[in-house]
Amino acid sequence: MYTETKLKTTVALEKPRHQVGLLGGNFNPVHNGHLVVAQAVLETLGLERIDFLPSFLPPHVDVKKTIAATNRLEMLDLATRDNPNFTIEDVEIQRLGKSYTIDTMRQLNASHPDTDYYFIIGGDMVEYLPKWKDIDELMTIVRFVGVNRPHYERLSPYPIIYVDVPQLEISSSLIRKKIQLGQSIRYLLPDSVVHYIQKEELYKDDRNFL
Repeated sequence: MYTETKLKTTVALEKPRHQVGLLGGNFNPVHNGHLVVAQAVLETLGLERIDFLPSFLPPHVDVKKTIAATNRLEMLDLATRDNPNFTIEDVEIQRLGKSYTIDTMRQLNASHPDTDYYFIIGGDMVEYLPKWKDIDELMTIVRFVGVNRPHYERLSPYPIIYVDVPQLEISSSLIRKKIQLGQSIRYLLPDSVVHYIQKEELYKDDRNFL
């Protein structure tokens, strides 16, 4: 009995840990640039999956207007449902308040102690890491992945895993501006998200924003 119990314990300890990427953002709206980054990091690092992590309220000094979380979650679902390696992690939406990464990682690590997380940020954000809340603790509980951005040097006092991704000059702000100007957003987002935006008449004016 002792030998059998010891064997079961050894097998449990040797069970491989889950390797999961986290792509955070407001996703207002999600677009093809987000999807390209997620796929590139997934394949380059050999991760199990990428969790899209929509914020409830970004902790930026300059408050950014956004649309309701329900709309952003619906668009994320439409954009990711055909990829079995893409999922949505709504912990920040459920928690409400400002979405500090340190609070999110503490919560996720407590809920999923068998998972190693890789937090994906743009290369332009690497230089701002020293200003992140509790950054020294954060570096001990999550790995950071920096995706390349033109004109930004790969310099940081922190250990960053850099991944090269195809460059797509797409942004959520560009898409919102095009909608307000009555211009086409085709090929910038998945067709399902384009149709959802049109059906719900999102971003046409300020009435959608919180």
